[in-house]
Amino acid sequence: MLRCYDRILQLNNVEYEAMLTSLYFERLNRKHNDIIEILQRRNLDWNETFYTMLLRVLGGMENRGAMLELSERVSCRMVMRENSSLVTLESLLLGAAGLLDIYHPDDYINRLRLEFDHLSLKYDIIPMLPGEWNLNSYYRANHPTLRIAQLAACLHNRDFNIQTAIACRNSSDIYNFFRGNASEYWINNFLPKSKVKQTTYRIGHLKSDLLGINLIAPMMYTYGNYINSEDIVCRSITLLESITAEFNRYTKPWYNVGIEPRNAFVSQALIQLSKEYCAAKRCEACPLSRHF
Repeated sequence: MLRCYDRILQLNNVEYEAMLTSLYFERLNRKHNDIIEILQRRNLDWNETFYTMLLRVLGGMENRGAMLELSERVSCRMVMRENSSLVTLESLLLGAAGLLDIYHPDDYINRLRLEFDHLSLKYDIIPMLPGEWNLNSYYRANHPTLRIAQLAACLHNRDFNIQTAIACRNSSDIYNFFRGNASEYWINNFLPKSKVKQTTYRIGHLKSDLLGINLIAPMMYTYGNYINSEDIVCRSITLLESITAEFNRYTKPWYNVGIEPRNAFVSQALIQLSKEYCAAKRCEACPLSRHF
């Protein structure tokens, strides 16, 4: 896939940085367009847009569509209205997701079901079907029940809005932004019919960094452009530069040939190069070809 990697090594610093910047903004503009599309569907409500994007990113590739559907059935306004109780948030989100139906009806599950019966009438919620979710992820930490339980913990007793998001300045701020420990019940029981010996109560550093890359930084960039704030736009880039570079199937080949991204800004640019040019065999359109 990386037949021309040696050409990158021949670029001078100015050419290399210019190429990375061009690639990153190509990738960022796609995310920008996704956010604007959701903003228009949410009647220009930035808080609802941020909430929808959070669920979209939190779902990962396996459950992105299901999480988007959940955001349609449970709005940010509903969540903020009910967020004084963690149990209520769990029943609202897991009940609307249809995921309570996959668990044995013990005392805690029955309590959540009873609470959701009340909430579904209050907000006129028709729950999703369990079959709409991918419940067989290779990574058990991405199981949708656990992610939704962690989400409920993040939203519990919090002012969750776009202003708190754009206040993040570095990766530590993002990790603190997504603080909140899921209830012990789900830590031990999120896999149906199976006890879990050990997992994480909260969103971990790796997932937090991915949320910074794919949610916080693009939201800041898009919001900054929307209100014509150059400061917020610039801070979105600074934030990305504070996050550790990604190591995945798209960046691993670059590491293997000695090109190590120094931060997430560079890794995002290299992912764009890998996915949109190398893998797609768009060699003539590749920004690297302009230098040779």
